[in-house]
Amino acid sequence: MEQGFVAKGRVKNGHVVSEVDYVKRVITRKRKPYRRVRKQVLTLSRTLQELFMACRETFNVPGMVPSPHHVQKLCHILDNMRSEDLGLSRDLQFFKPGNVIKENQRVTYTTVYKCDKFSLCIFFLPEKGVIPLHNHPEMTVFSKLLLGQMHIKSYDWVDPDASHNLLHQPSKLRLAKLKANSILKAPCDAAVLYPRAGGNIHEFTAITPCAVLDVIGPPYSREDGRDCSYYTDHPYAAFPNEGISGISGVNEEASSYMWLKEIEMPENSKMDGIEYKGPPITETPF
Repeated sequence: MEQGFVAKGRVKNGHVVSEVDYVKRVITRKRKPYRRVRKQVLTLSRTLQELFMACRETFNVPGMVPSPHHVQKLCHILDNMRSEDLGLSRDLQFFKPGNVIKENQRVTYTTVYKCDKFSLCIFFLPEKGVIPLHNHPEMTVFSKLLLGQMHIKSYDWVDPDASHNLLHQPSKLRLAKLKANSILKAPCDAAVLYPRAGGNIHEFTAITPCAVLDVIGPPYSREDGRDCSYYTDHPYAAFPNEGISGISGVNEEASSYMWLKEIEMPENSKMDGIEYKGPPITETPF
C-alpha cells in the first residue's frame, strides 16, 4: 500500500510549501516537547525497543503463524504502548478534529522498521480519511490505535480453500463473513488478524484524525505472492444463493454474510510516505 507522493502546494506565512512538508511538520516530533521530557526519552525508546525485540523473536521463521505465547507477548506490549512511545502527541495540530489541513488530504504513512520478516508502520488518517477494504494474504497483523477514533469493518472468507462459495458468473463475487463492524477509540487494546481468521480483510474510516500502528509479519511482497488486493462489499441478499450449498447457517444468519468483489486499486488507497523521525530502533538490545 505504499504509494508515491503527488505534490500539492499551500501558502504558509507567505511561502508556498508542499502538502507533505506541511503534514510532516505536524505529525513528527518537535524539539520543544522533548526538552520538557528529556529524562523520559530513554524510557520511551526502551518501550519501542522491547516491541522490536519481541517482533524479531515472534517472526523468526518467515511464513509461520505466531504461537499463542508470542501473540500474547506482543499484545501485552502493544496494549500498554502509548503514542508518546513513538514520538507522537495528541496536542499536535494534525490530531485536532477539524484542523485546517484536512482538505483533500490523503492518508500518510511512515515506516518505523522493515525487514523481510516483519515491518512496523504508522498510518495517519485525517478526519474522514479511509483505508479501503483490503486483505493481508498469508500475513499476521497486529493493529494498535494510538490516537483518535475510527470505524473498523472486517471480514474473513467463509472457506478460503474452496471454490464452492464463488458465484458462477463473471462478477466473481465471493462469500465472506463479517467479523467486526464497530467503533474504536484510543486508548484501546490491539487487534490481531491471522492469515485465515480474525478479520483478514478490513477497512478503516477515521471519525477523528487517527494514528494506527501496524505490526505485519511477513510484510507485503508481490514477488513472494503477498500482494495487496482491494474489494467492495455487497449484501448477501442482493444476489441469488447459487454455489453456496453445503455452507451451514448462511440463510439463518444472512445479515452476517456479504459478497466481496475484488476491484482495481481505488484512488483513495493512495498514500503519501514520510520519513520516520520518532525514537530510534537499534539492532541489539540496550
